[in-house]
Amino acid sequence: MSDTTGKELHMDGKKKLRSAEWFGRKGKDGFIYRAWMRNQGIPDHEFSGKPIIGICNTWSELTPCNAHLRDLAESVKRGVLEAGGYPLEFPVMSLGETLMKPTAMLFRNLASMDVEESIRANPLDGVVLLCGCDKTTPALLMGACSVDIPTIMVSGGPMLTGRYLNKSIATSDIWRFSEESRAGLMTQEQMYMAEASMCRSPGHCAVMGTASTMATMVEAMGLTLPHNAAIPAVDARRKVLAQLSGARIVDMVREDVKLSHLLTRKAFENAIMTNAAVGGSTNFIIHLLAIAGRMGVPLSIEDFEGIEKNIPLLVNLQPSGEFFMEDFYYAGGLPAVMRNLKERLHGDAMTVTGRTMGENVSHAETHNDNIIAPMDSPVKVDSGIWVLKGNLCENGAVLKPSAASSQLMRHRGPAFVFENIEDFKARIDDPDLDVDEHTILVLKNVGPKGYPGMPEVGNMGIPKKLLDRGITDMIRISDGRMSGTAFGTVVLHVSPEAATGSLFGLLETGDIIVLDAISRTLNVELSDEVIEARRKRWKPNYPVSERGYAKLYQDHVQQAHLGADFDFLRGSSGDAVTRDSH
Repeated sequence: MSDTTGKELHMDGKKKLRSAEWFGRKGKDGFIYRAWMRNQGIPDHEFSGKPIIGICNTWSELTPCNAHLRDLAESVKRGVLEAGGYPLEFPVMSLGETLMKPTAMLFRNLASMDVEESIRANPLDGVVLLCGCDKTTPALLMGACSVDIPTIMVSGGPMLTGRYLNKSIATSDIWRFSEESRAGLMTQEQMYMAEASMCRSPGHCAVMGTASTMATMVEAMGLTLPHNAAIPAVDARRKVLAQLSGARIVDMVREDVKLSHLLTRKAFENAIMTNAAVGGSTNFIIHLLAIAGRMGVPLSIEDFEGIEKNIPLLVNLQPSGEFFMEDFYYAGGLPAVMRNLKERLHGDAMTVTGRTMGENVSHAETHNDNIIAPMDSPVKVDSGIWVLKGNLCENGAVLKPSAASSQLMRHRGPAFVFENIEDFKARIDDPDLDVDEHTILVLKNVGPKGYPGMPEVGNMGIPKKLLDRGITDMIRISDGRMSGTAFGTVVLHVSPEAATGSLFGLLETGDIIVLDAISRTLNVELSDEVIEARRKRWKPNYPVSERGYAKLYQDHVQQAHLGADFDFLRGSSGDAVTRDSH
């Protein structure tokens, strides 16, 4: 029996649950599926047509940002149960940004495959994605997009603001402390004191770094309940949001609201505009492009600036400003920002609440204009992510203007090239390094293939000889990424990367580079003859993996301007089990 859309229905008129293919069967197959679940003490009535809700948990003690997600999962379960569903928690690979080597980004695609196949292979009607640390949010969403069943996201929330010497600190201060230590302005004992003072509660970074940017992204796309982005991890309201999300996913299953219904072009555009307003991480662009690729939504790196055009920085948070995520929530959180943006946003975009984005934020209020500014009096005029093009980056490179130095936005200077990160570490503090404040530091072979995994090393430290002179910023260019907590005039994600034999890979120390960020261009002054001669003698200068996942990654990863996803994962493949053997 089918309705007019072709969806299979039960005789009572309700849509057939996906989990019924397991628990609704008779005979041997149904016996096996139900019998093995019963060893957990599940009674008969839980198999009687209730929506089965998977709780996809990235809890891990190796991922400190997510170490409280087991507790949050219990709140989700309460919501699922009260709404008449049945929750089943399952683990997937957890990506800890601080501990994983060589870089957590190497494993984003692997975690997304874990999520995709875990959802597809199991009797789930809907899923709640519990995420927090930088890569866990895009990895979980990418995997869920590939399956396309009803999905809602719950972030772990930011940690409380740190306190050191009676001042507020957070992860953005790590870069400042590091430079002060290298310059001899901060002792090792003071570094230890600051270290012990910074991370004083569960949760992810307390600034608008990548984790907060990702939490903001999914709320702006309508995939979470309002205020998901900013409620502190230890605030009781985070648990309330989790419980309400658990209840809501059950209704989404009954209403058959899938990711493909929500992740339209309008949702992606809302995320891009909101990211500009909050001063989000440059990592936003690479993850959003990957998510769009999974959903089959047309989105290119060239689209970003047009969509975010004339949207200023409205949120005064580190690293682009001075406050912290905890302050942001108390000032009104993301709904207040989106209400200030209402004339630009697609207010008719649907969300997991069952209401439009415009309806979700219509009653939001700003409680502190110093933290959340109105459109006519922004924190900074220049915001968003600028996309550069030129002979050094034919497919694009990115720069975050709100974290850069205005006097460096137009600059012509000689390159000093580091062939890889090991080369950089070995030489950066050499007192005889031939650099000055006009030099442009270049780091090659840290792109998707070249590292592999594209690590967050693009915000290279300033040479010690310049720190000693009081120089705090200079232009740095790489085919890698940088932490969302970092700042400076840093050009990132150069595509094609050095490992492909691109012009960027042919750069040598002394080459004259011209950055005109205002005109969005990045070029090197080299003749065709010089380029051709270098290309003939170019040889790969990066480690090539011979086995396992790293080999799979290097063989199939796409370039940064495509989101660094695997070429064989673009496009959604649906929720049908790969091969049903019963």
